[in-house]
Amino acid sequence: MLVAKNRLTVTKPLYQWVKEVLAQPGMNLYPLTPEIAIESSFLPGSFHGDPADRIIVATARIADLTLLTRDSKIINYSKNSHVICFSI
Repeated sequence: MLVAKNRLTVTKPLYQWVKEVLAQPGMNLYPLTPEIAIESSFLPGSFHGDPADRIIVATARIADLTLLTRDSKIINYSKNSHVICFSI
């Protein structure tokens, strides 16, 4: 969506870019599981309704991952210790 809305620019066709990024050492694509889908609908505290952001946060919570983001809504949400997040 970010590329489609011209909020993110990539230097090659998006599918090729994603394929190359995922081929880098240490990069993994975490699957969208039923547990993550359910978690995204029942996040603790107050979080906005963007489904993609909710899935990102739910994935981090379920997989015990740290998020690196510029998204102010996710950063503010992390201040309540519902998810670990570092601003970039």
